[in-house]
Amino acid sequence: MKKETSKPDYAGEVGERSSRLGPVLCWAVVFADIGTSVYYVPGILYRNVGSLAGFFVFMTMSVFVLLTLKYSEVTRRYPQGGGVITVAAQAINHWVGALGGMFILVDYFLTAAISCLSGILYLSVVFPAMGPYALILAIGTLILLGILNLVGISASAKVSLAGAVIAFLSDVALLVTVFSHISIHEFLSLFPSMFVGHELTPVIILVGFSSSFLAFSGLESISQLSPVMKTPRKNTIGIALALVVLTVGLTSPLLTMFSTLLLPKSVAEDPVLSTQIISLLGGQWGNTALETEVAISAGALLVFASNTAIIGSYYVFLALSRMQFFPGALLQRNSRRGTPHFAIVLATIAPIIPLVLVEGNITLLGDMYAFGLLAAFTLTCLGLDIVRHRERKAAKVLRDRGEPENEQLENGGDHSIREMEVGSNLSFAEDLTLSTESSMMRDKMNEENSNHLYNGGKVLNFWHTFKFYIGLLTTVLVFTAWTTNLVAKPLATAFGGTVTIIGMSIAYFNYARHKRQEHLPVAITHNEEYLPGSTLAVLMPDSKVNAAVMHSAINNARGNAVVFLYLGMTPAKPTPNMLEFHDPYYDDEQAKKTFGRVEHLAQKTKVKHLFLYRPLEPYAVVHVWNAVHPYETIISAENTSQMQGINPDRIRFELTPEGKISHLMKYWSLTS
Repeated sequence: MKKETSKPDYAGEVGERSSRLGPVLCWAVVFADIGTSVYYVPGILYRNVGSLAGFFVFMTMSVFVLLTLKYSEVTRRYPQGGGVITVAAQAINHWVGALGGMFILVDYFLTAAISCLSGILYLSVVFPAMGPYALILAIGTLILLGILNLVGISASAKVSLAGAVIAFLSDVALLVTVFSHISIHEFLSLFPSMFVGHELTPVIILVGFSSSFLAFSGLESISQLSPVMKTPRKNTIGIALALVVLTVGLTSPLLTMFSTLLLPKSVAEDPVLSTQIISLLGGQWGNTALETEVAISAGALLVFASNTAIIGSYYVFLALSRMQFFPGALLQRNSRRGTPHFAIVLATIAPIIPLVLVEGNITLLGDMYAFGLLAAFTLTCLGLDIVRHRERKAAKVLRDRGEPENEQLENGGDHSIREMEVGSNLSFAEDLTLSTESSMMRDKMNEENSNHLYNGGKVLNFWHTFKFYIGLLTTVLVFTAWTTNLVAKPLATAFGGTVTIIGMSIAYFNYARHKRQEHLPVAITHNEEYLPGSTLAVLMPDSKVNAAVMHSAINNARGNAVVFLYLGMTPAKPTPNMLEFHDPYYDDEQAKKTFGRVEHLAQKTKVKHLFLYRPLEPYAVVHVWNAVHPYETIISAENTSQMQGINPDRIRFELTPEGKISHLMKYWSLTS
């Protein structure tokens, strides 16, 4: 299996390895988010499905495990982070990526609101005088968190670790306390007691299933941690998510069942006491000390989770601004603190709005939560399914045609006709037969090819095929939950839909402004596609011939795809912050402007095209060339040194007003 370090990491492996997050710290960040859900979910679920709350959390746990498999792959595939934004933009198009951004913003806004309010309500167990002023205190706490972020005090993975460990140990202490007071027989009798007085109709099953996803909100944060993970990411992700599944699976379903079955019904039905239900469970089956400890630790961790959601929100704002969907003003930073003040202010105000709208009703906030969470899950799953399908399709083509070196060109095998048509567009042309590359270079390229995902039908083997179809099932299940909530929870649909429409409207007007300037935002992909018969157009920084390369590639596409590859020189930056979207392409203004002009031309001519961005380093072009298998590669003649490792069968030179460009043709069907 190919090691991750053998391929360039396009998110930029910057900073010291020691400053990156290992599996335990990654677990801590995710569990500090997911682990807080158990403090308010039982009370919210009880109001929807009664004593069936525990049953539905157990049932949805199986889908949560399937989701972790998909998010593990998403995190590994997209080391630049961005989560649903990156997956949707690269798998479908940039507009769907922007839509994913709106969905995750709705999720973050409501996470911040519900976590902060729930934290204050838990603290009111210890300080009862806070209870009547919970809404005001929650709003004040959000404002305080915003101020702390403005002055540069934000989240820390080590603080998350401390909070996660305390929360997990508190949960375990609760479970041990309960189990010490009930026998095995009494424990087993709780399962049938969940169904007493309830009939599992299809409607109840759908509503309970879709509502219980709230217990697992926070999984999406793992994909935001990719830029700061220790490598190899595959190992880090695998261990971290295994710990997440174990700790969440041990605590969330059991605590939900115990808190909704072992406390008096009056507690779960009370609008205030139901928001403190886990702490009250400790007091009922343990003692006042346990009740107080759970209340304080829950309150602190919930407020911390609210702060994490604010940070996630403003990093999404920054990502959408860097992708040119939101105004560039959001990228402005405070001259003294270096913090993105406009983005932080927006991320702080946004969760206050739903808090005020529902007048601090935590059940309504829980109902509103489902829209963004399940929409982001659905779009992420769908995007990954599309990417997997493309890879399987390419692998089947290679399998049917034999080894990659023996496939036929999509544009036919009559090379003389092809050369004549290309030559007719040139003002000056000469043919030059090139010798084969050195044996050392050939060995290196053969190794690259042998490690390619498509080679040998790797994506068609039993394990990858199993993952593909299980992934499709996961998408269907999550989509079913989302669409159920759209109907069953109109308030969530109204709020989430309004935020999404407002956000997409801003994105559209910003896009239209760029279009008037003939510079369109584009989404790049980090995964090369197998496109035999295509054209590979290589664009360089500060090259006066880029425009000629663009036009030549588009004019000679002949119905085939054009892959535009930009070799950038982005300066090394410090290790990105936790939850920050980090893609060097969006720091390269020249690359964005160049691709924007290409997009404008390609839309006019309706040429199928793909954008790739790679650091300017040896073998960057040949890696793409080996994966794509283009018929023709076009580059400025003065930059042909970047072609090392490529062995074309013919090369043509074209003189243009901007300068001389090279056309390198490869007849893959003739290669042995």
